[in-house]
Amino acid sequence: MSSLVFLHGVGGGHHAWDAQLAFFAERGYGAHAWDQPGYGESATVDPYDLERIAAALVRLIERLDDGPVVLVGHSMGGFVAQETHARHPQHVKALALCFTSAAFGGGGTAFAREFIHARTGALDEGKTMAQMAAQLVPAMRATRSDAAGLAHAERIMAGVPPDTYRKAVQLLTTFDRRAALPQIKVPTLLLAGGDDRVAPASVMERMAARIPGAEFAVLEGCGHLGPMDQPEAFNAALLSFLQRHKL
Repeated sequence: MSSLVFLHGVGGGHHAWDAQLAFFAERGYGAHAWDQPGYGESATVDPYDLERIAAALVRLIERLDDGPVVLVGHSMGGFVAQETHARHPQHVKALALCFTSAAFGGGGTAFAREFIHARTGALDEGKTMAQMAAQLVPAMRATRSDAAGLAHAERIMAGVPPDTYRKAVQLLTTFDRRAALPQIKVPTLLLAGGDDRVAPASVMERMAARIPGAEFAVLEGCGHLGPMDQPEAFNAALLSFLQRHKL
């Protein structure tokens, strides 16, 4: 069976996938969750750009020594998955792009500056990551959110190093792989949240239409923190995809 490598979002870390690792390991998959450079115990990269982050992911895949892998990317992790496939397709067996997009929304530098300020301005005002998490995570609550999962997400975000968080937010504004979507030839699942306001289902559906043979699914009542927001439904959707493609 395939090895799965789970890639977290900007406020995450490898613990964001706690509800997935045991589930898929028990079903015979190799299940691995990384800490993106600068997160957890993972050394940072300089400059902090997608090329170097994709290269760091490839080094992890090569250490696993289990052939090409299935990349499961949440939000920013979906950016990293797409970037890695575009640069190093030989290492990718399949993609699950979850609660993400093909490019940073807005595009213009003014929009990017506003986004960065909105996400990091509280740090400039002296607030801690724990205070930011307490403010941001509840705002992502959806109609069917798992309360324990959201509390877990808040604890994880509180532990992200502020400097890494700043760099990761800046990183998001540099991403654009829209032109690469038609070149994705591996089995691909796009999984959206019905209540996700960050990566709306309508945007993800249009993205799926540009990837040959891609599958698109929506978790109703789910917000942006899907793997933690609705862990059981998320696991079921991903497992179904893997089984259909004999991955």
